[in-house]
Amino acid sequence: MADTKLYEVLGVSKSASDQEIKKAYRKLAKEFHPDKNPEAGDKFKEISFAYEVLSDEKKRATYDRYGIQGIKEKAGGGGADFSDDLISQLFGGRLFGMGGPFGGHSRGRPHRGEDTVHPLKVSLEDLYNGKTTKLQLTKSVICSTCNGKGSKSGATFTCASCRGCGFKIHHRIIGPNMTQQIQARCSDCQGEGEVMNEKDRCGSCAGRKTLSVKKVLEVNVDKGMKEMQKIYFRGEGDQQPDQEPGDVIIVLEQKPHDRFQRQGINLVTTETITLTEALCGFTKVIKHLDDRQLLITHPPGEVIKPEDIKGIVGEGMPIYKNPYEKGTLYIKFDVQFPESYFNNDAKLKLPP
Repeated sequence: MADTKLYEVLGVSKSASDQEIKKAYRKLAKEFHPDKNPEAGDKFKEISFAYEVLSDEKKRATYDRYGIQGIKEKAGGGGADFSDDLISQLFGGRLFGMGGPFGGHSRGRPHRGEDTVHPLKVSLEDLYNGKTTKLQLTKSVICSTCNGKGSKSGATFTCASCRGCGFKIHHRIIGPNMTQQIQARCSDCQGEGEVMNEKDRCGSCAGRKTLSVKKVLEVNVDKGMKEMQKIYFRGEGDQQPDQEPGDVIIVLEQKPHDRFQRQGINLVTTETITLTEALCGFTKVIKHLDDRQLLITHPPGEVIKPEDIKGIVGEGMPIYKNPYEKGTLYIKFDVQFPESYFNNDAKLKLPP
C-alpha cells in the first residue's frame, strides 16, 4: 500500500498540486506555530517536515516511490538534502509515539548510522594483478561494561532543556514581520534527549555509551577494479545504542603511473624508437604490469610514422569479475630524429 502519511499530516491528497500543498502548510503552520501555540511544538515539527519533503520535487518523488523508509535511508546515507538530526528524531520515536503518523513504518526498525568513507590509494599494478591489503581504522563500539546505557544503573531522565526531543528550536528576526526558525542540537544532552546522574556514569565510557577501538579490515582489491570504485564492509561503521551500524566504504584512488595509462579495459603506453628503427624495423622488450617481458617486433619495409599506434589484443586490463579476459594494449610510437636532419628553417618531412 502506498505511503500517504505525510499527505495526511498536511490534510491533502496524494495528487495535490504544489500550490495546494503550500496553501495547506501555511494554514497549519499559522495554527500550530510555537509562538501562537507553545504546546504544539511537536505538531509543528510534523507539519514542517511534511512540507519540507512534499514541496521539493526530488524529495517528493523519493517519498512517493519508497515511502518514509526511503527518506530515512537517504538521511542515513549522509544526504545533504535532509536534516539528519530531524530525521533521527522522527524515526527514533522521540517526536512521535508508536501511534503517531509515522509509527507504522518505524516500528521495530532502528535508525541506521552514517557510513564511514575511507580512501585507499592503489597503483595500476594493484588494479592489474589484484591485491589484499590491511587497513586500520578507529571506530566506536558499544561499551560492554554498561551495555550502551552510559550509567551503572541504567537510569536516565528526560532532558529538561529540550523536553526529550534532543534539539531546540530558536527563532531569529530577519526582517519586518519575518522570523527564521533554527534547529540546533541540545547542548545539555548532546542530542540524546536523556540525561543521567553524574555519580551514576559508567566508569569505562564516562557516560558516552561507546568506546573507541582500533579495527583492522582486510581489503581485497580484485583484478580489473577501477578508479573511485567502492568496496563495502556492511555493518562495520560506528556503533551507537538502539541504532543499526552503517557501512565502512573503501574508495579506490589510483596513483599516476610513469609508463602506462588506463583507458577503460585498455592500456596505453608510449615507446620511443630511432628513425632507423622506424624505417628498418626493430625488436624490443616491454615490461608489463605483472613483470612479464613482452617481445615487440616490427618488420623492415613497413615505415612507422610519428605517433603511429599499434595494438596488442589481450594485453590490456583484466575485465572486472572476468579476469581471464583482457582489453588491448596500445603502443604509441615516438620517433626520434637525429639532429643532423634538422636545420634552422625546416624539419625533415616524411613521405605520405
